[in-house]
Amino acid sequence: HSFPTRRSSDLSSGKCLAMIIRKNHVVEKTEFYSDPEYSQQVGIIKYPKGGKIKPHYHNELTRQVIYTQEVLFIRKGSVRIDIYDSELIFVDSFIVEENDVVFLVSGGHGFEMLEDCELLEVKQGPYNGVENDKTHFEGKQR
Repeated sequence: HSFPTRRSSDLSSGKCLAMIIRKNHVVEKTEFYSDPEYSQQVGIIKYPKGGKIKPHYHNELTRQVIYTQEVLFIRKGSVRIDIYDSELIFVDSFIVEENDVVFLVSGGHGFEMLEDCELLEVKQGPYNGVENDKTHFEGKQR
């Protein structure tokens, strides 16, 4: 892959933790950033004027989701995202701004809103409440 910005990787396993698709990232043709084993597919699909997608529906298919993966579209404002590895140790921070896209793949993450923000979140559902869906932690520094 050629990525639109750096990927954060777990230092012990090399596993991808997060990636950012910047608003100014230009593609010549369709590009996907997610690996086949991810439970979300993320990419930019490019069509010329007059291009068509035949009417279709998606077949019923049972999938097993082990980890929830989030995609955030920054609609307004700017956010600092702190990335943690699988051992909950701080790895990296990103500042994302309006029209950037964040793909949170694994590990942990925290957010600080640097301005008033509006985020569009896409992840597997249904949402089962904080007590079932998330584990909060303090995060350790290296």
